[in-house]
Amino acid sequence: MITPDREPTAVAPRLSWGARVAVFTRMFAVQGSWNYELMLGPGIGFCAEPALRELPGGPDGDAYRQALARETRYFNAHPYFAAVAIGALVRAELEGRPAAQIERFRTAMCGPLGSLGDRLVWAGWLPFCSLVALLAFGLHASPVLVVILFLVLYNAGHIALRAWGVSTGWRSGLRVAASLGAPMLQRGPQYLARAVLFLAGLALPLAIARVVGRRGLEITSHDWRIALPGAALLAIALAVLLVRLPARVEGWRAALAVLAVLILTSIAR
Repeated sequence: MITPDREPTAVAPRLSWGARVAVFTRMFAVQGSWNYELMLGPGIGFCAEPALRELPGGPDGDAYRQALARETRYFNAHPYFAAVAIGALVRAELEGRPAAQIERFRTAMCGPLGSLGDRLVWAGWLPFCSLVALLAFGLHASPVLVVILFLVLYNAGHIALRAWGVSTGWRSGLRVAASLGAPMLQRGPQYLARAVLFLAGLALPLAIARVVGRRGLEITSHDWRIALPGAALLAIALAVLLVRLPARVEGWRAALAVLAVLILTSIAR
């Protein structure tokens, strides 16, 4: 049985490297069993399961069965930031924390992990990577290079975020909430929003210029020498203007606007 009430130790419980690797790799499938009733709950249990095998009694013990049943209950958060909860919950289970305390932690973490992830990833990092790729397209990168650039940049960010999340959760346990107040996480969405707006101003005129140029308009090298400085100045001015707009202009809205204008321009030509 799980030990009733025990204070968390300063040093995290021992966890084999095999279990650590299994927990981390399973996080890439945390949404595989997503459903409207339990949300990410089954995925949380799936990710934590390799570590729960190291509870007293192993996979056949009562502690394992109770912990796994508890971790597959309702849980809703951003799929990347769920790594924070997974690390903390695994440590709490291995420390033998009371079931009621673990349940309270699960309930309390849903809101913060969902809100922070939405603002940092969906409204920040994803538009940022999209606009970097669009800017590369405007600078005449090949389509293959544009796709590779987006995939490498975006995946590097979310893999690093998952690794940081599970490490932070494991290190802090149920006291991980203090780590979510770090200035980088609290101010990161704001900085990313400004970067997205700046990139939107740079990428829009350059991408449109490339689309227009590929629609059969004959532009000589002399024309380009005249037009390029103007296009560069327009891009910089638009980028600065977007950055100076009120904070209510969110990055994902600017990214959608850039893509919409680009598509409409391409169709019109």
